[in-house]
Amino acid sequence: MKTMTRALLAAGLIAGAQLAHAAGGTLIYCSEASPEGFDNAQYTGGNSFDASGHPLYNRLVEFEQGSTKLQPGLAESWTVSPDGKVYTFKLRKGVKFHTTENFKPTRDFNADDVVLSFDRMVNKNNAFRKAYPVEFPYASDTGLDANIVSVEKVDPTTVRFTLKEPDADLLAKIAMPFASVLSAEYVGQLMAAGKAGDINQKPVGTGPFVLKRYQKDAQIRYAANKDYWKKGAVKVDNLVYAITTDPSVRYQKMKAGECQIMSYPKPTDLAGMKADPKLKMMTSQGFNIGYLSYNVEKPQLKNPAVRKALDMAINRKAIIDAVYQGQGIEASNPIPPTLWSYNKSLKNPAFDPVKAKAALAKAGYPNGFEITLWAMPVQRPYNPNAKLMAEMIQADWAKIGVKAKIQSYEWGEYLKRMKNGEHDTGLIGWTGDYASPDNFLGVLLTCEAVGGSNYARYCSKEFDQLVLAARKSTNLAERTKLYAKAQEVFKRDMPWSTIAHSTVNQPMRKEVNGFKISPFGDYTFQNVSVK
Repeated sequence: MKTMTRALLAAGLIAGAQLAHAAGGTLIYCSEASPEGFDNAQYTGGNSFDASGHPLYNRLVEFEQGSTKLQPGLAESWTVSPDGKVYTFKLRKGVKFHTTENFKPTRDFNADDVVLSFDRMVNKNNAFRKAYPVEFPYASDTGLDANIVSVEKVDPTTVRFTLKEPDADLLAKIAMPFASVLSAEYVGQLMAAGKAGDINQKPVGTGPFVLKRYQKDAQIRYAANKDYWKKGAVKVDNLVYAITTDPSVRYQKMKAGECQIMSYPKPTDLAGMKADPKLKMMTSQGFNIGYLSYNVEKPQLKNPAVRKALDMAINRKAIIDAVYQGQGIEASNPIPPTLWSYNKSLKNPAFDPVKAKAALAKAGYPNGFEITLWAMPVQRPYNPNAKLMAEMIQADWAKIGVKAKIQSYEWGEYLKRMKNGEHDTGLIGWTGDYASPDNFLGVLLTCEAVGGSNYARYCSKEFDQLVLAARKSTNLAERTKLYAKAQEVFKRDMPWSTIAHSTVNQPMRKEVNGFKISPFGDYTFQNVSVK
């Protein structure tokens, strides 16, 4: 039955692709994984944001497509108080929520929707949060849940945010998919029916596309939102995500015209893609970091000396040559070198297995130990081949007596288990969501991010003081010094082995027009058309 279903789905996608080529009405994107769900607030994974936040929802403030520049979204304008603690947003009028088989709105978007969407994340007594109790890791990782005092409705088209402390990155933070605005009317309907959890599988937003069908590990189908408030921004009638975990299969589908654009090509396929007259390639410097996270709560890994020995035993050059194949540079810091406050003085120790083994013995492990090494099941720009990278690290560590057992899980399960701290060490990475060091240092390494995106479970008072002081400051020079010092503390404590920053390559068929590479690694199909 599964084989028949897959065959029928494949046939449907091929027919859809042929129709798209003829009429230009359908865009098919070969994506790499199923989303964790469609309720953006409870996730941090990029594939979930790509499948939900961008096609289905909008935010008060949004990033200009292909840029780090902020622009008005559901808020037409905003003002900030002199002390930086009060933000007042004037909301856009006439914005309509999706009509679906489960919901027909009776009113336009208004302040009630904004209050519901944010209060749910920051107020533990929010009724929707109690009806559907989930975690909100990004609200926590960015410090919003601790810093937002209130989100209030001033009138139907005005909302006021009050903060405990200034936050220079607030607007950029709420431009991310986790801050997507829900329909309070729809939430009320779900709660009345005792089905609050349906928000995660039957989403209703204001975005450019409406969800029509989802089959896990197979496809997601969307239709154009004919009432979308950005007139002319939806240029295809249908959007299909053909979920295809193998990058080689994604490539073959794109070559055959079964999809017009694909995610995350293998470095070994790039030359063939560039030579194919039916394809075109876009390239940009990656705003990312691929790294090995040490779970500092595990007995063998509590000691920074052990982590430094393991780090010294990793042959980064060999990994970058084999895994990235010319599409990556060695990473020394937890932030990319294009980001302001990057500390150029910090370098990785030289690869030296002999010194690493001696350092491990000095730290109390002359005979090494056994450990788990988790490898991501999906390909990402920051790690195009986690299986190979894990095998190379496994071989490196074996030379100093450390026996690493490689483990992996389905992507959603992998992230969930890592957030729970089940791993000893794990390969992971990050593509920035906004152009601030806080999006790396704050979101990935502070105490408040433990249980969220801080997979190392690293909690340093010294590091936190620096990062949180920088977050509250509105003085760029002061923030730069604080973040540079925080990078020094990171390097001293070594909760990660930083591996590489990669180049982003985006192949597509030549009939695709209007697509822009996002500096944040997002896939957005507004303003994209196919011939």
